[in-house]
Amino acid sequence: MKKKSLYQMTPARIVFGVMTCAALCVDSFDGAAHAATTVAAAPAPMLVRQGNRLSVPAGSPLRDRLLVATVGQDMLPHEVSLPATVEANPANTANILPPLTGRLLELKVRLGDTVKRGQVLATMSSPDLAQAFADAQKARDALDLAQRALVRARGVNEAGSNAAKDVEAASSSVAQQKAELQRSEARLRSLGADASGAQAGQVLKIVAPTSGTVTALNAAAGSSLNDANAVLMTVSNLDSVWVTVNVPEGVVGTVAPGQNVVVTLAAYPGRSFTGKVAFVSAVLDADTRRARARIVFANPDGIFKPNMYATAVLGVPQGVQPQVPASALLMNNDSVSVFVEAEPWTFVRRTVELGREDGDKVRIRSGLAAGERVVVRGGVLLND
Repeated sequence: MKKKSLYQMTPARIVFGVMTCAALCVDSFDGAAHAATTVAAAPAPMLVRQGNRLSVPAGSPLRDRLLVATVGQDMLPHEVSLPATVEANPANTANILPPLTGRLLELKVRLGDTVKRGQVLATMSSPDLAQAFADAQKARDALDLAQRALVRARGVNEAGSNAAKDVEAASSSVAQQKAELQRSEARLRSLGADASGAQAGQVLKIVAPTSGTVTALNAAAGSSLNDANAVLMTVSNLDSVWVTVNVPEGVVGTVAPGQNVVVTLAAYPGRSFTGKVAFVSAVLDADTRRARARIVFANPDGIFKPNMYATAVLGVPQGVQPQVPASALLMNNDSVSVFVEAEPWTFVRRTVELGREDGDKVRIRSGLAAGERVVVRGGVLLND
């Protein structure tokens, strides 16, 4: 009988198991090779720290998210926006007071009316006016009597009665009565009354001392005027107005007469008006700690109206200072810092002292020089 080989004697299931194990070993080898390839192809780190330096290596996705720019410098005036108010020029404003106490008979104007110099604004009656007319009439009568006495004295003297002293006395009396009449008539004219004594019914006319607009009215027809110091109405010439700016104490030292100012009014969006500082007050308000600066504007069209709110933009002179976008600034504990490029794609954090803001840019007082390069976008990705 022929002997069987070892292979022939091996059960089929053993052969299958060996083949399966071989296959698994091949698969395991391939998987290990693939894992080794994966480790070799791992991405570069985003950041590499070397002491106080942060490096962004080649291949780091941060390179696409960071923007580095050169620090510029600026010496243009810093613009400061301040609240302001439109006011009538006091030199062109007249507060009209009743010349006497009495009763207001009629108001001939309304608030906002335009009036001309000499125009009748109101009428009033007053016992004092009646007395002024009586004084003037008494002075006329006394003058007439003195003049007739002078004529008689001269006639007697010419007749040879040697009445020279009487002539001198009569002449002196005439001079005195003329002076009294002039005084009483001047009193009537100061009250706006007819000095000739022809004022009908002794009604006092209150007239406009200047041309302008009635900007305030404080009485009504029929009211009693018991205080001769109370303002009856105000007439302002608005052909020229003031824009008064409240200047903070920290800025007042940089504001001076002749300085350019741009004014905007809420009533006219999109429009601006350029003027010059005409006056800066020598003292600050005790409550607000602000000084008042005034700009004079011609107002032929009446665009500027008293009590309007305005905004005044003043240019505050500045020295040459580095300037960076506000996006470059990062908070670091209680200080502000930027990332400065020490070498290409290597950055160092540096603390800076801020100056004034100019729109979306900020001036740097210290810690940075013009020409250096800083991260202006994405710096927060470098932040600890």
